[in-house]
Amino acid sequence: MEVYFDNAATTRCSDGAREIMMEVLSEHYGNPSSLHLKGMEGENYIKEARARICRTLKINESELIFTSGGTESNNLAIIGAAMANERGGKHLITTKVEHPAVAAPMKYLEEQGFSVTWLDVDSEGVFSLKQLEEAITPETILVSLMYVNNEIGAEEPIEEAAKIVKERNSGALLHVDAIQAYGKYIIHPKRIGIDMMSASSHKIHGPKGAGFLYVREKTKLKPVIYGGGQQKGMRSGTENVPGIAGMGQAAAEAYENFSEKQEHMYRLKDAFLKGLEGEPWAHVNGKTGRDSAPHIVSLSVDDVRSEVLLHALEERGIYVSAGSACASNKPAPSSTLQAIHVKKQYLESTIRISFCPENTLEEVDYCLCALKELVPRFQKYTRH
Repeated sequence: MEVYFDNAATTRCSDGAREIMMEVLSEHYGNPSSLHLKGMEGENYIKEARARICRTLKINESELIFTSGGTESNNLAIIGAAMANERGGKHLITTKVEHPAVAAPMKYLEEQGFSVTWLDVDSEGVFSLKQLEEAITPETILVSLMYVNNEIGAEEPIEEAAKIVKERNSGALLHVDAIQAYGKYIIHPKRIGIDMMSASSHKIHGPKGAGFLYVREKTKLKPVIYGGGQQKGMRSGTENVPGIAGMGQAAAEAYENFSEKQEHMYRLKDAFLKGLEGEPWAHVNGKTGRDSAPHIVSLSVDDVRSEVLLHALEERGIYVSAGSACASNKPAPSSTLQAIHVKKQYLESTIRISFCPENTLEEVDYCLCALKELVPRFQKYTRH
């Protein structure tokens, strides 16, 4: 049996997304900026994808910018907003558990003379609303917060945070990294009070190399990519028409029968956690209830390095992650696990299991059986 439990890293491209991409690649391959029929065909795919995504968010079509993925969306939001609004102040706020695609732009802006407040989180990975309120000043121009933590699945209090930001400083912008949340939650950014929001195609069964940034109307933003002036000059470069079309299809599919899909993932997660009950070697990080993401489990294991366990599971056809895929090739310990004060012994003994609607309870049982067999076996070698 092959079991793919690394859906927080990437998902299988859906059949519908793949089919529409092949259609674009083989038949309607014109440059969408060209004025002839082939170009118009490409442009129509972009228009349709834009409409489909905007319907899921209940936003205006003029408020969506297509990008190459979540990293570019985050960079455009953070660097673009900071540079466009620095006359109003040079203070930024984020948390200590952000994805590198947010943390790195923030560190870059610190080098450019901006000041950044890094909010602490509790043992479950949730930032303090009180600390956020205290951090906001008249100089604050941007607050960037993730909706769902990519390593432990913590769901952050975004709606409450949005109210605090606007009450404390109505001119401050709120950016939300929703890369692990879009497709897993119903999100209406305008109603919540979000000014900018990032999402990525390949997290929702779309292709890699595509993403989007929601930018509320009248939000001041400077582009970070210059060139031919596509997308009203906000993101130059010939649009990735196959990727955008595939993403639009995947977005529409993600919100079909949405409640059933979300509930299915919660059932998978509940079954996995229940199967670990009573195992002395198993330590789950973060929240585990319905107030956490439906698709992510962070599991620390006594006396077994994550890399060893990952490859042992791989030999059984089970694919999981040793933390965030974007940071898995770097030796530094997880900043998220450090921020929630996970014991030092677990910093290199933690794996991430992440589900999607295509996974089954049978796959969960198979993975649990493998873990219960492998972990005690490895512990014998380690303890001797």
